[in-house]
Amino acid sequence: MRARIAPSILSFDPADYRAPVLELQKAGVDWIHLDVMDGQFVPPITFGAELASSLSTLGEAPLEAHLMTLTPERHFEAFVKAGCRRITFHQEATVHSHRLVQALREMGVEAGIAINPATPVSTVLPMLDILDLVLVMTVNPGWGGQSLIESCIPKVRELRAIAPELDIEVDGGVTPGTLPRLLEAGATTFVTGSYLAGAASIASGVQELRKACLCAS
Repeated sequence: MRARIAPSILSFDPADYRAPVLELQKAGVDWIHLDVMDGQFVPPITFGAELASSLSTLGEAPLEAHLMTLTPERHFEAFVKAGCRRITFHQEATVHSHRLVQALREMGVEAGIAINPATPVSTVLPMLDILDLVLVMTVNPGWGGQSLIESCIPKVRELRAIAPELDIEVDGGVTPGTLPRLLEAGATTFVTGSYLAGAASIASGVQELRKACLCAS
């Protein structure tokens, strides 16, 4: 399975998200990752479906909404209408994960479940037959710029051993230095935000991430 780059816009200037998204699209990224936070599941508040709608026509790379929210199902319809092609919610935010995955599939979008660093892989195993993606958080959710939690790497390896064909996304502390180890463990989609925001340019940062994927393969 080809490695995919899914930059998060969280670390860019919120006064002008369109400019970096246009650069990311020009750089040929695979997905644009939207970190949606409600101030309850995680302390920060970010943005809603209106922003997703304004970004959805800026290029070929599709949008994915990562809902770090309580009652995530309340937001599904709005983000689907805004143009998101994949929606991921947190296993820890609901007791009805299977039903919510079914609901997303019925809406015609890809469905993902995210698990926090302290949440075991076993909690998502009953949904693997209907999931498009599992997002393994490699930092505690809520803030950009954190360092990779090393103990999350074995979770990726465990999940890959169980599900050889699954798209496994990782989010947190992804840089050209950490990406090869995550790829070797079995990750296939890489969310990165603060690294690209601090790179000499978005294009050069994406190029370095692509090189890291090739070096690890």
